Amino acid sequence: MKSLKHGKNISRPEITNISEHGFWIFLKDSEYFLSLERFPWFKNANISQISNVELLHENHLYWPKLDVDLSLNIIEHPERYKLVAK
Repeated sequence: MKSLKHGKNISRPEITNISEHGFWIFLKDSEYFLSLERFPWFKNANISQISNVELLHENHLYWPKLDVDLSLNIIEHPERYKLVAK
């Protein structure tokens, strides 16, 4: 018996909560917190801008309204990336 081919990954990132300190994003059965201190590009963004996020290449997130792109590696290990935009 042959197995069927895997279908296209339809898992989409979802913003689950936004606070004055940052926001939570759910992706691939995990939830991540992006603090505004570590990710200042979102500091002045509105809910619509933060919520409009796309998953590219299975491990790369892009916010088109903000022109911000982050890999999951940066989100999971921000301590490895010391450069932060001011």
